[in-house]
Amino acid sequence: MDYVVYILYSQKRSRYYVGQTQNIKKRIEKHNKGLVKSTKTGGPWEVITIIKVSNRSKAVLLEKRIKKRGAERFLNDNPFGV
Repeated sequence: MDYVVYILYSQKRSRYYVGQTQNIKKRIEKHNKGLVKSTKTGGPWEVITIIKVSNRSKAVLLEKRIKKRGAERFLNDNPFGV
């Protein structure tokens, strides 16, 4: 099953959010409807990048790597994803 790691940006909060999911469309809807606790106050969220990976383990590892580096720095270092 394919998973994706995604980076969102909130103009309202000038903040990035990094996550991973199997259903990106449904997940972004939840973020923008305020149903995700950590992104509730930042909507609307803009999709900055989506990176496909082959399984959840790889998605979790990549998500951690991006969060450790910082989303903005990761994007500057990898303008086309991984």
